Amino acid sequence: MKYLDLIAVLFAAVLLVSNVASTKLVVLGPFTFDGGTLLFPLAYIFGDVLTEVYGYRRSRRVIWLGFFALLLATLTFQGVAALPAPKDEESQRFAQAFGLLLGLTPRIVLGSLLAYFVGEFANAYVLAKLKVKTEGRFFWLRALTSTLVGQGLDTGIFLLVAFYGVFPKEVLWAVFLSNYVFKVGVEALMLPITYGVVGFLKRVEGLDVYDRDTDFNPFRLA
Repeated sequence: MKYLDLIAVLFAAVLLVSNVASTKLVVLGPFTFDGGTLLFPLAYIFGDVLTEVYGYRRSRRVIWLGFFALLLATLTFQGVAALPAPKDEESQRFAQAFGLLLGLTPRIVLGSLLAYFVGEFANAYVLAKLKVKTEGRFFWLRALTSTLVGQGLDTGIFLLVAFYGVFPKEVLWAVFLSNYVFKVGVEALMLPITYGVVGFLKRVEGLDVYDRDTDFNPFRLA
């Protein structure tokens, strides 16, 4: 497996960068969403590639790797934000800016981790099951279906846990639609590239795993 470690590192990097970029809201045409949404769809594309080529069991390990990397980064940011800064004016100003950007509230931290965990495992599960049912055909349909499920759960759980009761329901619904449509749209536009990457990896690695007898318990790492 020449490229599994590379994909795992890129997957974790996308998660960490997206988490930091999500501290800023951006407007892109008719869409309003956090900055992390620009990059985060790549995590689901990497997830599709991992499950399609290497199977659910190896994908599960990489998802856990990403989870612990995200948890470590979040706890580190919160710990640094909580520590006192030097008393001079410039240090205090930088400390305040750091706290505002990266000292996330517990609800946002919990929402982010829970949404990632449920969304990624749902995406991998749906793709792996559909691959067996379709006997490996219609990858485009399997990738889009798994993304519709995974991204829907990811976006919905995050908004409910992090912001329910903070913003009006109509605002949450509008943000959900913007995020969901954009993420699924990116996945659809990237399908030709995803097809190419999947085909290349299957040839080079000599792998095309079907999860016919796989234990899909997300907590089983053996």
